[in-house]
Amino acid sequence: MPNNKIRHLNTEVLSDNWYTLRKVTFDYLKKDGTWETQSREAYDRGNGATILLYNKEKGTVILTRQFRLPTFVNGNDSGMLIESCAGLLNQDNAEDGIKRETEEETGYRISSVEKIFEAYMSPGSVTEIVDFFIAEYTQSMKTGEGGGADGEQEEIEVLELKFDEAVRMMENGEIKDGKTIMLLQYVQVKGIFMGRR
Repeated sequence: MPNNKIRHLNTEVLSDNWYTLRKVTFDYLKKDGTWETQSREAYDRGNGATILLYNKEKGTVILTRQFRLPTFVNGNDSGMLIESCAGLLNQDNAEDGIKRETEEETGYRISSVEKIFEAYMSPGSVTEIVDFFIAEYTQSMKTGEGGGADGEQEEIEVLELKFDEAVRMMENGEIKDGKTIMLLQYVQVKGIFMGRR
């Protein structure tokens, strides 16, 4: 549905060094009926997907740990962040993309995933929408060590944690990644480890 409160959209590329940063100027129709010119910056890095692998029998989940520069420059002394497996989709659809990322990052080859929702993660400045998935894993699905794709400057540590431990880490601040918290809370609310599913 078109938004009739927006007119005169003008877009200027500020940077396309890594992904694309655009400055967008537009007129916005306010509640009082007047038009106001506004300007915002939007960072476009494409869309992404994330997944939480879980094993009901063992009561475990698979997470990753890696260096994240933006967290380092914003108060995370080590820069290391514990996260759910995730990645950009590039030209893939979300399901194919997350299967590829799962094998690259964790070493598990999964054939079946369940999409649970999608969300804009930082809508004030980033265009990305993230598809959220869950999937069961078993040891027989392990095809490699994971750690990330060659040539992508990734050094990813794979963590297999008891679900209860992961929840405690979320509650005490050891896990601070938004998408990971959302996935852990989804699994918690749905009672996946409680036999209610």
